[in-house]
Amino acid sequence: MRHPASRRRARALAVGLVLAAAALVPSGSAGAADQYEWAALGDSYSAGGFVGDPLPPLGDPSRDGCDRTSDAYPGVVERELDEFPPGKPVHLTDVSCGNATIADIATTEQTPISPVQPPADGWPAVDPQTRRAGLNDRTDIVTIGVGGNSLPFGGMLLECLKLGATGKSCREHYTNPPEGEESIQDKLARVQDEYIEMLAKVHQSAPDAKVITIGYPAVLPDEATDCNRLSLTELGPITHADIDWLREDVLKQLNSTIQRVSNFFGDRYVDVYSSSVGHDACRPADTKWVEGLCGDAADYWPTRLPGTLLNCGLLGKHVTLVHPNAAGHANTAAHVERAIRIALLER
Repeated sequence: MRHPASRRRARALAVGLVLAAAALVPSGSAGAADQYEWAALGDSYSAGGFVGDPLPPLGDPSRDGCDRTSDAYPGVVERELDEFPPGKPVHLTDVSCGNATIADIATTEQTPISPVQPPADGWPAVDPQTRRAGLNDRTDIVTIGVGGNSLPFGGMLLECLKLGATGKSCREHYTNPPEGEESIQDKLARVQDEYIEMLAKVHQSAPDAKVITIGYPAVLPDEATDCNRLSLTELGPITHADIDWLREDVLKQLNSTIQRVSNFFGDRYVDVYSSSVGHDACRPADTKWVEGLCGDAADYWPTRLPGTLLNCGLLGKHVTLVHPNAAGHANTAAHVERAIRIALLER
């Protein structure tokens, strides 16, 4: 949970920015829109997955398999902006979607893979997120949290899990890969090219919007020896050497890539890594801001990972696969809210 003092500081900043924004908005300005338009794009780290209530609710015919939830950071920020609007109301269109890649933001259709009440014939494909969000010249803010699935980071974690269980190195696997597998260097280079193309298309779709990109939190500890290799509520049998490598050469490099491309476009990058250090998957339950391979989640979320031997139900847990919990989303929300308020002041 966020520390009360941090919450008070964030609230004080929010109120200060509201007052500043109100002072800068001309009274009764002709032709001014009656609300700001914000589009939230991204993957499961934006959608939420298992954090809060499903959006749309379970059983709703408009469910699309993207696993957006009420306590993911877009919803948390929306509630704060409703309580203290930055001069005028902010309307959120959240089309983030679990398992989204960079290409799914502005180029390709995505077929969602939600395990929660899927249709008998599977989820239908959904349009690129820029199209679903209706980006146009009236869009004021676009937030984007994506990139991990394009490596794919989750797939790499599972490979490291499998190799670690047999005493093998996933660092070696991805540094000197077998035929048919990209090296980590090639993966990061490809992600950079894809991110450049994606941001160019976002700016083309929303030419007057302030674009805010969001990095990934510190899901891995600074000291890999903090992890218990016997615990699936942490990172399981992934070797300590591989955890250190995943942190330094994969996760940090992914964030650096996102920040570098964002800077090139003149966009604002939100660093949530620095503030989340010490709240990784290997911390105690009351300290971690990200769940381990198995973790706490609402009852609607599955306890088994199809196609694998992972059965978190044996521990009384759910399959969380190193994703942020409510505290993690609250931390991201504080940083994203601040970035949105500053961006609106600059309009």
